[in-house]
Amino acid sequence: MRDISVFGTHSDAGKSTITMLLLHILAKNGIECAPFKAQNVSNNAAVADDGSEIAVAQHFQARTAGVGSSWHNNPVLLKSARGNAASLILKGRAVAPTEVREYYRRLHRLEPIVTEAYERLGGEYRTIVAEGAGSPVELNLMDKDLSNIYIARSFGNAIILVADIEKGGVFASIYGVAQLLPPDLRKNLCGVVVNKFRGDRSLFDEGIKIIEERFALPVFALLPHHPLNYGFEDSQSLRGYRKTKSIEGAKKVAVTAYPYMSNYNDLEALMNDPGIELDFLDSARALDAYDMVILPGSKLVMEDLRWLKRRGFFESLGSFGGEIVGICGGYEMMFKEIVDPYGIEGVAGEREKGLAFIDDTIVLEKEKIVRRGEYELFGRKLPEGFEIHHGRSAKYPLYFDDGRIRGSFVHALFDDAPAIERRTRSVAEYLEYMSSFVDEGRLLESVF
Repeated sequence: MRDISVFGTHSDAGKSTITMLLLHILAKNGIECAPFKAQNVSNNAAVADDGSEIAVAQHFQARTAGVGSSWHNNPVLLKSARGNAASLILKGRAVAPTEVREYYRRLHRLEPIVTEAYERLGGEYRTIVAEGAGSPVELNLMDKDLSNIYIARSFGNAIILVADIEKGGVFASIYGVAQLLPPDLRKNLCGVVVNKFRGDRSLFDEGIKIIEERFALPVFALLPHHPLNYGFEDSQSLRGYRKTKSIEGAKKVAVTAYPYMSNYNDLEALMNDPGIELDFLDSARALDAYDMVILPGSKLVMEDLRWLKRRGFFESLGSFGGEIVGICGGYEMMFKEIVDPYGIEGVAGEREKGLAFIDDTIVLEKEKIVRRGEYELFGRKLPEGFEIHHGRSAKYPLYFDDGRIRGSFVHALFDDAPAIERRTRSVAEYLEYMSSFVDEGRLLESVF
């Protein structure tokens, strides 16, 4: 068996979704497979089955493929930090923030970690589907590319190229990537998936002919524009959110969309609930039109708290009469004050006044809490809850609830059993529908 690398013509071409679709097709054909991404840049993280912290995309891919998850699925994760720094997660554990230029200077030191993870998965599964990152032909960065070039070259992977037709220039992007790939990888390029097509499919018959005859690249699928409101990897993919049609009298929910918002996967259950109308707000306009406001997770809580103040949310939330729910970083903002004695988010000793809904202080501690399990909060059982946070509260270490003001460090706060069942059904239907547009026989023959 051969492994597969999923390259994209650019960021947000749909690599994460196509990786999940390929895992579905392989499993359907009796091939044991697992997802992998050497390096992910995302503020959306989850707690894997082994208790490590990995990117949501790889955790979601593993879950939908019905396989276990561990740090081996995503050995390197970068999250936002202040200025030019990044918070670095290696082997599922947080290490000291690093300046981005310094990170790239020392990138070769991460190659053994990536190789170790990949080979571990290779010993357990017949095929690995390795998702790339961004474009594989950023010429100034190709020698620093762990997710595309390094993996495909090190393990001789078959390469499938994903092109987003919605953005335009699909022929130039396909041809350009194919021609700019190093010659040793160009010969491993097996074919193309054209993604996000709208309208009459027959209108692209000539386009497929051009790609196959002039570029000598098989087109394995022309996939329709059919968003899946689950498994969002980053802010780019969140732009593809398509609101579920709401029923009459649906509850109106506003989400504060601050710059360092993280783990907005917490909101997917609400996005897909017809009884909810969900809006992301970047200013405090007309909060009174909503029944509930959600303060989601944040990678830089103090920075996002300052953003709330600049955008008028601070005062508006103080006078808001509806429900207010805080999740992890958003929960921390609801306290009287946040203190950062060790410089976890920036300068050691920094303090920031919070919303003061909760009578206690949040202290950002050095040791990060990373755990998952079953929780019971706010009258619902959460079978897939998890925590990833530096913040601590002496009085309210897990949650606060006074009926109208509620908050918790626990993620997946809305993922009760009905929501999980709805997600499982929706994802299964999505994968079946999308796989109907794939020439599976031709794909498998070309790859293997």
